[in-house]
Amino acid sequence: MPLVRLKPAAALTVFAALLAGTAGNLARAHEPAAFNHGDWPFRPPERPALPDVSKSSWIVNPIDRFILAKLEAAAMHPSAPADKLTLLRRVSFDLVGLPPTPDEQAAFIADERPDAFERVVDRLLASPAFGERAAQYWLDLVRYAETDGFKADELRPNAYKYRDFVIRAFNDDLPYDRFVSWQLAGDELDSDNVLALAATGYNRLYPDEYNAANLEQRRQEILDDITGTTSLAFLGLTMGCAQCHDHKYDDIAQADYFRLQAFFAPLVPHDVPDASPEELTRYRSQLAAWEEATAEVRGEIERLLASKRQQQREYLLGKFRAEIRQAVALPENERTPYQEQIARMALKQAEPKESDLAAKLPAEDKQRYQELQAKLKEFDSLRPEALGSVMAVSDVGPSAPVIRLLEGGAWHKPAEELTPGFPAFLGDAAASISSRAGGASTGRRAALADWLTRPDHPLTSRVIANRLWQQHFGMGIVPTANDFGAQGEPPTHPELLDWLASELVRHGWSLKHLHRLMVTSASYRQASRVDPSQTETAAAIERDPQNRLLWHTRRRRLEGEAIRDAMLAVSGELNPRMFGPSARPDLPEGLSKTYAWTADEQVGDRQRRSVYVFAKRNLHYPLFEAFDQPDMHHSCPRRAETTTAPQSLLLLNGELASQQSARWAQRLRSEHGSDLPALVNTAYRQAFGRPAAPEEVEAAARFIGAQTHEGQGDSLADFCHALINANEFIYVD
Repeated sequence: MPLVRLKPAAALTVFAALLAGTAGNLARAHEPAAFNHGDWPFRPPERPALPDVSKSSWIVNPIDRFILAKLEAAAMHPSAPADKLTLLRRVSFDLVGLPPTPDEQAAFIADERPDAFERVVDRLLASPAFGERAAQYWLDLVRYAETDGFKADELRPNAYKYRDFVIRAFNDDLPYDRFVSWQLAGDELDSDNVLALAATGYNRLYPDEYNAANLEQRRQEILDDITGTTSLAFLGLTMGCAQCHDHKYDDIAQADYFRLQAFFAPLVPHDVPDASPEELTRYRSQLAAWEEATAEVRGEIERLLASKRQQQREYLLGKFRAEIRQAVALPENERTPYQEQIARMALKQAEPKESDLAAKLPAEDKQRYQELQAKLKEFDSLRPEALGSVMAVSDVGPSAPVIRLLEGGAWHKPAEELTPGFPAFLGDAAASISSRAGGASTGRRAALADWLTRPDHPLTSRVIANRLWQQHFGMGIVPTANDFGAQGEPPTHPELLDWLASELVRHGWSLKHLHRLMVTSASYRQASRVDPSQTETAAAIERDPQNRLLWHTRRRRLEGEAIRDAMLAVSGELNPRMFGPSARPDLPEGLSKTYAWTADEQVGDRQRRSVYVFAKRNLHYPLFEAFDQPDMHHSCPRRAETTTAPQSLLLLNGELASQQSARWAQRLRSEHGSDLPALVNTAYRQAFGRPAAPEEVEAAARFIGAQTHEGQGDSLADFCHALINANEFIYVD
C-alpha cells in the first residue's frame, strides 16, 4: 500500500510535534490575527515592496524574499536545496506530467552552467506536453466531461474540442485575460475564430438531463450550474450559496447571484462548423451543387415521411406542459426570447430519427423509400464530406429573457425582475453592456468578460496566481482555492499573492511567466525530506507543523492520470499523438454494460496520454477513480489525496500494471540484453529518476536470478512490476 513510512522514533517525534501544534503555534506561524481577511481579497491588488531579509544569498527571484521574510520573522530557516536529480523529477512531473528520461537526467547532471536548471524549465515549458499537464487542472476546475450525466449519460460528441482548446491555449501561452474572455464570450468577441468559438464550450459543460419533461426547471438548473461554476472558477467565490438566500458569511446578496446569472440568461447551444472561412465557402458551394442535383429525390423522400414525422413530433411533444407546446406552436418571430429558448429545447427532444420514421412506413412506401435512398447514393460523388462541428454557444437574439430573483431559489417562485450586474461589494454593481450589444447577440457575456479581465479587478489575477502556486507547491497561498471569502482559509502570504497577481498583469497575463518564476525560485528548489531528530527541524515542526511557511517542499502523490502516463512512459508504450476524439482504453470485466465503452480498435489509440481518455460522468476509468479523480459534476479546485486498499490492489493485480511491466521488461532486454547491472540502473532511472544504489543492483540481480532459476515466469517483468508498486514510483519528493 502506498504509505509514507517513518522510522518509529521519527514518527513519535512528528506525532508529538503535531500534538503541540496548538492554535497559538499556528498563529505564530502565519499570523492571521494581524490580517483582515474579510477585506483584503476584495480590494484591487497593489504591488507591494519587496521585503528586506537577512539571508539574501539564498534568494533567486523576488518570490524568495516574501517566503524568507516570513521564515525569518518566525526564527526559522529554509531547508537545503534538493539534489539535481530529485529536482529534475519534481519539475518534470509538475510541468509536463511525465518522468524525466535517462538521457535527460544525464544531460542535466553533466550541465554545470549556473543556469542549467533554468534551461530545463524553459525546455519543459516549450514542450507540447506542458499544455496537456496544465489542462488537467483546468478541466477539473470547470467539471469537464464528454457526457451529460444523469441516468442516460448521453454522449457530447464534440466536447473534446473544448479540451483541445485548453491544451492549445496553455501551450501557446494565450494571455489569461483572453483565455477567460473567449470562454465566456468568444462568439461575441471573435466570431470568425473557430478556436474562440470552441472556447465557449465552457458554457456547455454542465450536467444535463436532456430528456427531462420539465424544461423550465431544466433551464433553471443549467443557469444555476453555469453561474455557480463561473463564480468559483474565475472569482474564487461561493456565490452559489446565495442562490436561495443572502450568503450567510460573505457580503453577497441573493440579488447579486441572479444579477450575475442575467449575463447567461440569453444562452442557447449553438454548434458551428469546425472549418476555416475558405473551407466553409468551398463546402457550401459543393453542398449547393449536390442539393440542386438531388432536390427531386429528396423532395419525394420528405413527402413519404412527412405524415409520420408530424405524428411522431406531436407524440413526443405531448409530454410537455401546455405553455411549452404553445411556445412551439408560435411562429419564431412571435416568440419571446424565453419562449424561443424553451421551444428549441422541446423541438430538439421531439425531432424523430429518419430511420425510425422509415421503419413505420407501409410496405409499399417502405419499398419506395429504399429505392429513393439507392438513387440518392448515385450522387455521392457530388456530396462534400461533412464538416466537423464545434460545441459552442450563442445568444437567443439581441434581446434577453427576463431574469427574476427566485424565492428560495425555486424556478416556479419568481419575484422582482433584475438586470445584469456585478456583486455590489466588488465595486460598480451596474453592468454597462451597451458598447457590446449589437447584431444577433445581447453583448452581456462580453461585458462580463470585460469586467473580469480589468487589470485592477480584485480577484481574477489573484485567483489564477493562487491556482498556479497550488499546482507547484501543493497548497495555495489561499488554501481554499475556490473560496476567497470569509469561510475560506486565510492566506499564508497575502503580500506575495498580490505581487504575483500584479506581476501577471504586468507581463501581459502570461501564465508561463508565473510558472517559470515559481519553479525557478529557491523556495521551490528546497528538499522535501526533513530529519525530525535534528533540533532545528523539530523546532520548525513545532512552530509550523503544516508547513504553511514553506520551510521545506511538500512531498506529493501523483494523480491517477500521471501514474498511468508514467507506466506507459517507462514501458515505451505511450502514444504522443495529441488532440482529436478521446482514447478509450481497455476496461476490466464486470463493469456496468450500460455505461462501459468499447476499447479502441487500434491498441496504440488506447495508449494515449490520460488527459485524452474518454471523460464519462457515469463511469470513470478505474485507475483514475481509485486515485481520487473528481466526480465531473462539480468544480474541483484541489484533488483529495487518499490512501486506500483499492489503490494498492490496482497496482498489484490490475491488468494495466501487469501489461506495462511485461512490456517494460521487453524494452529493457532489447536495450541491455543480459547486462543486469546496466539493466537495473536503467530501470531505476526510468522509474525513480535516479541510478540504483549498489545494494539495490545486487538485490535486483539476486531476485531476477532466483526467479529465473526456479522457473517462476518472467522474473524481469516481476521486477518491473515491483518498481511500479513502490512508493517512490507514485510519489514525488
